[in-house]
Amino acid sequence: MKKKIVVKILTIIIFLFILVFIFFKFSEKKEEYKIEINESENNSYNSNIMKKVNYISNDANGNTYIIDAAEGEIDINNSNIIYLTDVKALIKLKNSNNVNITSNFGKYNIDNYETIFSKNVIIKYLDNKITGEYLDFSLDRNSMIISRNAVYSNYENILKADVIEMNIKTKDTKIFRYNNNEKVNIKSIN
Repeated sequence: MKKKIVVKILTIIIFLFILVFIFFKFSEKKEEYKIEINESENNSYNSNIMKKVNYISNDANGNTYIIDAAEGEIDINNSNIIYLTDVKALIKLKNSNNVNITSNFGKYNIDNYETIFSKNVIIKYLDNKITGEYLDFSLDRNSMIISRNAVYSNYENILKADVIEMNIKTKDTKIFRYNNNEKVNIKSIN
């Protein structure tokens, strides 16, 4: 009888030992798996930032559009959109002079080349300079829409308005204020 009790106790002890061993073994594997997931998520996030970004594109009319940026980050939801910092653009128009654009930030669409420039936007064309806080540039629409503290200046005039809209092809320009009661401010330098 004593033998049966000893065998039962030993069997229970061995069974408990195996359970404890299995429990600790599986709990260690779960922790290792969590660490691997966190590392892979972190690496995939960092992989969408690029340094020294450069894009060159040509439209059907023979115009060339070159954009450079210190850094670019691909939009996670739309891989055709790139967010840029320290942006410089050069537009080489086929039948006209070059246009230079600089800004602190940009949003570039690699499909249609449309670009939104923002913060400290400067546009230089011949002896003309346009500054503002926001520029919507589109080769498809042949337009540049400059807004938020838009200032147009050259050797003869300084013009202040809310919006300056320019057709890239024809150079036709619309200048206006949001409030129709306010007038566009023009100051002659001479």
